[in-house]
Amino acid sequence: MTGPGVAASAYHGPPQLTLSRAFTEWVPDPAMITFTVVLGLCYVAGVCRVRRRGGEWRTGHVVEFCGLGLGFLVIAVMSWTGVYQNILFYARATQTVLLVLLVPLFLAMGKPITLFIENFPAAGARVERAVRSLPLKVITFPLVTSLLLAGVPMSMYFTNWYTATFHSGTARELTYLALMATGYLFFWTMLRADPVPKEYPYGVGLWITAAEMVGDAFFGLAVIADENVIARPSYHAAGWPYGPSLATSQVIGGGIIWVLGDAVGLPFLAVQFIRMMRADKSEAAAVDAELDVREAEAPGDAGEDTERPWWESDPRFTGRFSRRRPGGT
Repeated sequence: MTGPGVAASAYHGPPQLTLSRAFTEWVPDPAMITFTVVLGLCYVAGVCRVRRRGGEWRTGHVVEFCGLGLGFLVIAVMSWTGVYQNILFYARATQTVLLVLLVPLFLAMGKPITLFIENFPAAGARVERAVRSLPLKVITFPLVTSLLLAGVPMSMYFTNWYTATFHSGTARELTYLALMATGYLFFWTMLRADPVPKEYPYGVGLWITAAEMVGDAFFGLAVIADENVIARPSYHAAGWPYGPSLATSQVIGGGIIWVLGDAVGLPFLAVQFIRMMRADKSEAAAVDAELDVREAEAPGDAGEDTERPWWESDPRFTGRFSRRRPGGT
């Protein structure tokens, strides 16, 4: 005799997922518990050391790093997304978005590199030199970080890497770290909360963030459009007896990657736009102040300057539009 009852009786995994169980189902992950506790204790110890020496460190940074960054890490790997990641495709999809976008975003906002430099100035000087080294400038080039942000998760989903996480705890833990590292590299260079290899104009960040949102949509649509169920044998082996079907779960997962990814990207895009406007305003104010100083130092030339094109007086363009004098000087 076959049927849902028989299938359910042969199933030995976590119970059927409901809204209440999404809040109550948890699974311990010793490796990630150790990683989270060590990282959190080191950060808090660093903050206490800075404050004991009379320095200042915003409580908001502690909340961002420990409360939100590490908090979302715990949720990603040990809440319902960790419990059902080998059973429901959309659970792993949700986990992926959390690890690639939310966790590294808040970790970067916590300014861990700056905290390290504040605590260990001698070692911090070497860290700053390393940060501005050529290899890191290449790795953190905006196009490279954007390709990594989209390419690493896609490589995971559309290769044997995905199925390896079903059968190897080591592969699973390393996957967590790889996804977080990819996201951290992106947000570290875009946010500029810590020292970065090179400060690109905010306009570049604006376009890169927009491209990242397009990449999330492309990734989600690729998952939805894939007619083959990703890791079908592994999901079949789990024997999940409840709905939805494997194909439907994959479609839901692709939608989560698309929608949840853009839900994180839109506010970040707005932040990049605001920062660009503020940077332009600050630059314009600095230029105006410099022009005022020049005018005050040479009042006799004021009448002559008013007849010259504005760009010949703007320090940003003076060198570009200067005219050659006879004799090549």
